[in-house]
Amino acid sequence: MVTTVDRGRWTCALDGDATRPRVVAMRARELGRTPVAVGDRVGLVGDLSGAPDTLARIVRVEERTTLLRRTADDTDPVERVVVANAELLVMVTSVADPPPRTGFVDRCLVAAYAGGLSPLLCLTKTDLADPAPFAAQYAELDLPALTTRRDDPDSVNALADVLAGRVSALVGQSGVGKSTLVNVLVADADQRVGEVSGVGKGRHTTTAALALPLPADRGGWVIDTPGLRSFGLAHVTPDDVIAAFGDLAQAIEDCSRGCGHLGPPADPECALDALVAQGQLRPGRLAALRRVLVALRSPTWA
Repeated sequence: MVTTVDRGRWTCALDGDATRPRVVAMRARELGRTPVAVGDRVGLVGDLSGAPDTLARIVRVEERTTLLRRTADDTDPVERVVVANAELLVMVTSVADPPPRTGFVDRCLVAAYAGGLSPLLCLTKTDLADPAPFAAQYAELDLPALTTRRDDPDSVNALADVLAGRVSALVGQSGVGKSTLVNVLVADADQRVGEVSGVGKGRHTTTAALALPLPADRGGWVIDTPGLRSFGLAHVTPDDVIAAFGDLAQAIEDCSRGCGHLGPPADPECALDALVAQGQLRPGRLAALRRVLVALRSPTWA
């Protein structure tokens, strides 16, 4: 499992085992420009001892089960792989200082649905404001939500229980408390980041994702992603989002080609409106889904 990427060098955990020495590898020439991201499962050959100054080769990238991708903006055709094979996407946002931004969560939801990740909303700093109004906006999407408080370190335990035994990616904007969460979840996170600084040609910064092992009694990995200044979705279509909802995926086959599923006036013949009329879809659920779909057309994180 790839745990860090640093300027042409990939650090890997053998068999995903956090207790074994890390192996630094380069990409084999035959792979060409095949992208290799944190979370990827790869095949290695060469020196697998993990001893200083040794280097293995990545000769194979296994098929991915999930993929978190973004583009620089909504017009950029170049996709950037953020994380591969994560089960959960934990969207970290504070309820105050800074205030929560619906647009950010909506865009993360789109990326999760399109990439096959299960989304989880983590609301921080709930000692400063009531998290219920913000969380209520996503209730109809059956989006799980957890809360943490700055004055109660034990409030992170519920999140740790959910992450146990899984590979999870954390995303969040500056100031929401993501780094604080990582440091509580992984007690020696700062030390491990320091170790990464000596790997490869450069040093680890917040410009790349980093996989950190959770404590042995819980197991699993948490992938800390860099702070996001942009989250382009040029590679995602409305159909990609709807496909994540088993109760709606088949219905949109009756939509006209190019339907954005936003309803009148933009999409007057969207099949999802027919489901509401027939009592097979709650109006509130459709409204919540359409607000998320609007994120595909709006470049802002309001």
